[in-house]
Amino acid sequence: MKLLVYGAGVLGSLFAARLHEAGHDVSLLARRERLAALRRHGVQLAEEDSPAVRRVPVPVVEHPAGGYDLIAVFVRTHQVDTVLESLAGLEGDVLFLLNWAAGAEPLGAVIGHERVLLGFPMAGGTMDGDVVRYRAANFMTRRVAMPIGEPDGRTTPRLERIVEAFRTIGISAKTEPKMDAWLKTHAAFEVPLGQAVHTAGGPVALADDPDAVRGMLRLIRQNLAAMPTPPTPRGFAALRTLPECLLVATLRRFLRSPTAVHSGLSDASPATAAELARLAEQIRACTKR
Repeated sequence: MKLLVYGAGVLGSLFAARLHEAGHDVSLLARRERLAALRRHGVQLAEEDSPAVRRVPVPVVEHPAGGYDLIAVFVRTHQVDTVLESLAGLEGDVLFLLNWAAGAEPLGAVIGHERVLLGFPMAGGTMDGDVVRYRAANFMTRRVAMPIGEPDGRTTPRLERIVEAFRTIGISAKTEPKMDAWLKTHAAFEVPLGQAVHTAGGPVALADDPDAVRGMLRLIRQNLAAMPTPPTPRGFAALRTLPECLLVATLRRFLRSPTAVHSGLSDASPATAAELARLAEQIRACTKR
């Protein structure tokens, strides 16, 4: 299978490196300084705070050409519109692995509805200069599988083929028949969480302010209550039904955990703020409908 990984940040770099190491014909698209760094050193990976850095010589491109069996897109929500224009001229199915609550319609309108697949990467990490730092438990052995689905909920041969390809290289993946609802539910949770962390100055700082956590939880509940479909996965319904005091305590523990600290929640960059703002717009639009 010939693959293009579009986006050379934390997640794109992680997935491209793993695909390359497994022997797949994969190229990683990068631009500007990131492109130069990848050409010099390859994808540089390190587990959490380990001093050991592993280099993976993934082929990199600046201007992809030709056809691909699959293009996996790992970019920020607010960057998708720009990416769509360049994808329109390429051949191949396109798997959007990112935060997205606007549904498949605006994606398919530009690149062709038959090409679109939706998913979400159940992994995280941070950039340390040109080195990607990640938690091995989150990326390779996470108990919660990476969901991937067709916009219409069907289980198609191409979906099964893609899921199996990820599984064979050690990345836990599964078919998700309600992928659009899954992404909307995740955004309903992610936006208040991300904005609260950003305002507090980090996940631990937010955990130390129970009133701020309580306010964040109430916004999450408002979002979930206004959703046009039931929460997916169903476990998110607990955020609407369990006692507030219990949920606040649970969220505070999560915010202090290594998972939260190394998940990218600590990223206070302008790009993170822009992504959350765009995702919030999408949530407002779908809850109004």
